[in-house]
Amino acid sequence: MSDLSHYEKLGVDEDSSFEEIQEARDRLLETCKGDRRQAEAIETAYDAILMERLRMRQEGRIKVPDRIRFPERIVEPAPDYAPTPAKASPEWLQRLVDTPSRNDVLLPGGLMLAAALFSLSSPPVALALGVSFCFYFLNRKEHKFGRAFLLTLIALVVGVLMGLGIGSVLATMLGGMGLSPDAFAAMLTMVLLWVVSSFLR
Repeated sequence: MSDLSHYEKLGVDEDSSFEEIQEARDRLLETCKGDRRQAEAIETAYDAILMERLRMRQEGRIKVPDRIRFPERIVEPAPDYAPTPAKASPEWLQRLVDTPSRNDVLLPGGLMLAAALFSLSSPPVALALGVSFCFYFLNRKEHKFGRAFLLTLIALVVGVLMGLGIGSVLATMLGGMGLSPDAFAAMLTMVLLWVVSSFLR
């Protein structure tokens, strides 16, 4: 039995694809369900074709599609929908907020703490030191003198006003701790100056 007769047995030709050969075999097996001899002849023809195809493939006479040779390279098609992008913070806020390193937080924090402790004896001098530290660290980040001056001034005014307001409400409690409202306002301002100098730019 020649190779060609195996193709003829299944009703396909040498150019048929693997899927076509497999479909022809399945179709013929369905038609001869009770005939064991005919089913064996169909399976023998199918196996002979597969062996010939394998030999031809090994010899390089059959080009195997890349989707079969390299299934990992198949790229999934892009989804029909485009996911909505995450809402980013406004550009002006991104330009203002900084993500500091640990040293950029600890060094100003240590200096502000020293100034806050100094405010127990002399709040105005402590405020002057705190303002100097804040201005220095802000200006060092981007060398924008005007922005550093403005942010430092805003932090100073807000810190002093908040500190004096809260200090007047808590005057009796602060007096019991031996802390004047001015010293409390200076300490609160130091905290605000530290936050501004560390997390803004």
